Amino acid sequence: MATPSNPLTLALWRRMVTQLYACVREEATADPATAWRNFRAARDDLFQFHPQSPLNEAQRANFTSLAYYPYDPVWRVSGEIDASAPRETVYVDLGADGKLEFTRIAYVRFEIDGEPARLSLYWMEGYGGGLFLPFKDVTNGRRTFGGGRYLYDTIKGADLGAGAEIMALDFNFAYNPSCAYNPRWVCPLTPEENKLPFAVTVGELAYVTS
Repeated sequence: MATPSNPLTLALWRRMVTQLYACVREEATADPATAWRNFRAARDDLFQFHPQSPLNEAQRANFTSLAYYPYDPVWRVSGEIDASAPRETVYVDLGADGKLEFTRIAYVRFEIDGEPARLSLYWMEGYGGGLFLPFKDVTNGRRTFGGGRYLYDTIKGADLGAGAEIMALDFNFAYNPSCAYNPRWVCPLTPEENKLPFAVTVGELAYVTS
């Protein structure tokens, strides 16, 4: 992949996001709603003031905050990792950044209000690698970004707490990929196999330029 225009500020952004998720994991054990509020405030600061913000200068000048559904504890669940999933690699063309590959390594099974569901968990290929868990649902293109949202992208520091057999799934923390804010970004969108058949009415809403 191409070297970023400012590698040092990008490294700082990733470090700050990693630290943010470390705080989320610690705070959420006692008070997940407060952890979510602190998460939102920290992301708003990054988006408005950090040089690696996904927003351009004009967007940042008018920025107040990212929009979310209200917090709902029903959407904080544990997912059971099923490593028997057949492995299959997805290839994504990222333009100047080259090609991205991610491989299904497991299914994550969970329930919402007694309704069973499943998402594929992926591993980002390449040096170091990382877990990747995107999803779609029936709100996409209406109230949320059409290309889906992310729960995990550990290369970028987004890690709610994944173990070897169980992983934290708190859809209140679902967030948009960078390409949801500005067309200058190219990002991997959610594969169709990860489209949930119901509305996920928590997490980040679609970005609307003010």
